[in-house]
Amino acid sequence: MLKILFEDEYYIAIHKPNGLLVHRTSIAEERTEFALQLLRNQINKRVYPVHRLDRPTSGILLFTTQKTVLQETMQLFQQKEVQKEYLAVVRGYTPDQQTIDHPIKKDITKLNAEPKPAITDYSRLAQIELPIPVGRYQTARYSLVKVKPETGRMHQIRRHFKHISHHILADKTYGDWRHNKMVLEEYGWKSMFLHASKLQFEHPHTGKQLVIEAPITEEWQAMLDTFNWNAALG
Repeated sequence: MLKILFEDEYYIAIHKPNGLLVHRTSIAEERTEFALQLLRNQINKRVYPVHRLDRPTSGILLFTTQKTVLQETMQLFQQKEVQKEYLAVVRGYTPDQQTIDHPIKKDITKLNAEPKPAITDYSRLAQIELPIPVGRYQTARYSLVKVKPETGRMHQIRRHFKHISHHILADKTYGDWRHNKMVLEEYGWKSMFLHASKLQFEHPHTGKQLVIEAPITEEWQAMLDTFNWNAALG
């Protein structure tokens, strides 16, 4: 059963686990379970996803039960009136804060696709150096970052951190396989460390600020305990 984070007559937000697709797609035809279908069956109502989360990303996924509200809310996203926050663990020591301004192609399979503007802000919350050799280095360094994307391109956060050589840990598509292999062998961590932790916007029907937060997963908590990073999240 999906964990419901918020529900009113207009919206319903769930905590999407790692590995769950939002809806059926041709790129993963072998999958038989989807957040859209599971939620519809759970609440016995038709639901419409307002935005997307990558399959390996955990955290807040917002739906609406009304098509008119869907259009209203999608406009809020397009007008950048929705504040999104993510947590991520990335390879290396990042700067204290940085804005990544790097255009992204909507379809990475098309060589002639026109890149679209994409901006991601982040700030570092904690860092660690482990006495474990990875590749040509004798130690492994990681940073815990809070990420605030200003745009919403496909795989934007993952592609942006790859672009600045601070790959997200356990990202099998855009990550560094050597670090992914190390944390799997040393700690048994398989899930990508990117978590949609907070969503905030003005409710178009109540006028109040709607703030939705998603607790971290068990694997995230195991990582925070291992790296002694719990204080970084307050």
